[in-house]
Amino acid sequence: MGMVMNVVSIIIAGHGQLAGALMNSAEMIAGKQTGVTAVTLAPNDGIDTLDAKFKAALDSFSGKDVLILTDLWGGSPFNAAAKLVAGDIGHLALIAGVNLPLVLEAYMVKDQPLSKVVDHLNEVALTTIKQFKVPTTDNGEDLL
Repeated sequence: MGMVMNVVSIIIAGHGQLAGALMNSAEMIAGKQTGVTAVTLAPNDGIDTLDAKFKAALDSFSGKDVLILTDLWGGSPFNAAAKLVAGDIGHLALIAGVNLPLVLEAYMVKDQPLSKVVDHLNEVALTTIKQFKVPTTDNGEDLL
């Protein structure tokens, strides 16, 4: 009998339409993913509405390990997610500062245990943001 793989589910959460846009953009690059959903904070959402959205997202994953990626440390989506993670640290993890490269990285390793997914994302996070510098020759002439 083959081993059952516990793929980590992912919630991308953020202000406005950012979470859904990140999910859709990642789908363009990596293809449709299972076990991924977006939680959005609309301008008229209160904390109770946001909590209900997170609960619905978690319920849709039926007890799997879940990684929550939020847009902003200390923002409402982060705070709502942090309360959930504090109540179930064995099956939930939270990382703030999500961007498209980080979502793609999460997709590539979501077949690993949750702790390994989190470790990997923490390792690569700084490489997901880079400044472009125009290369120059030794005499100062632009190479582009």
